[in-house]
Amino acid sequence: MQEIDERQGKGAASRERLEDCISFLIGKAAQRVTRDIREALDPWGVTPIQYAVLAALWDEDGQSGARIGQRLVLDSATITGVLDRLQKAGLVERSPDPGGDRRVNLIRLTARGRALEAPLGRCIAAYNAALREELGAEQAERLWQALRRLGGFAAGR
Repeated sequence: MQEIDERQGKGAASRERLEDCISFLIGKAAQRVTRDIREALDPWGVTPIQYAVLAALWDEDGQSGARIGQRLVLDSATITGVLDRLQKAGLVERSPDPGGDRRVNLIRLTARGRALEAPLGRCIAAYNAALREELGAEQAERLWQALRRLGGFAAGR
């Protein structure tokens, strides 16, 4: 117990302010961006995570849920729930794997899901442009690079 008390005493004097803690700063920035994007996507009835799944399908339609989950770094329960909501909204449909693997369903965009690509793409592009303008081009590029690096994503991904 004395060891803990000694560490707490030293830590309290030497710890960084909460507002200087990277996890706090990234968390607050993520909250702002997520809130802003949620509000921007709301007229189409799509959430930020649903947008990400749709974007993965716009890149390559007919993927398995597991493959989409891998790309977006989502666990199977989360991706299943997102796909259920997208299917209920009429934006995607599930179809059996033509290769015969009954454990796999392929996720395909419906016409309604495909039709959202242009307006949602413009919406996200406009938000990104506004954020780049707020930060300035050079600082924005450094931020994007740092976030890719911290997130473990290659620059071209």
